[in-house]
Amino acid sequence: MTWLILSVILWGLVHSVMAALIFRAKLTNWLGAKTMRFYRLFFNIFSVITLLPVLWLAKVLPDSTLYSVPKPWLYLMLFGQVLAAIGEVVGLSQTDVWEFAGLRQIISPRVEGESRLVVKGLYKYMRHPLYTFGLLFVWLTPVMTANMLVLYISLTAYTIIGAHFEERKLLREFGEDYAVYKKNTPMLVPKVRIS
Repeated sequence: MTWLILSVILWGLVHSVMAALIFRAKLTNWLGAKTMRFYRLFFNIFSVITLLPVLWLAKVLPDSTLYSVPKPWLYLMLFGQVLAAIGEVVGLSQTDVWEFAGLRQIISPRVEGESRLVVKGLYKYMRHPLYTFGLLFVWLTPVMTANMLVLYISLTAYTIIGAHFEERKLLREFGEDYAVYKKNTPMLVPKVRIS
């Protein structure tokens, strides 16, 4: 279990360093701005490839089942996972999917200050719907093992910590617009308004 926790921490540190503005600025100085248009795509591919050993460890290390949700609750959890997956797709579609993937930057590099702050759709109710639905998807897993629990807790902590660092980048990028949005919109859990 210790190896699993350490692998998630290592993955999170590498992922965070690569996402940091300082790292990207140094890389831009070293490689040049034209090369950096491939960075987002490389970052995404690298993140997935380096997550695979973490998932492999969760699979091969000694493990035990903590619970297995019986029917009909199993179907309810699977339905929740389907809704979470739909939420991910909707959230992605409300942003620029091609830019998120890193493909738009290759075809037409973005001009500084060209980004747009998305505050409509799901983003009207929470600042990070992709994180929310991703976390919902994993936590609605109907069978839980000790290794999965360690992995899910680690990834949840990383997501929440990472969201705070991302918010600092968004404040730098969008300034007062993001500050107002942040003040009025919850981070991960939408406010329930009872009329």
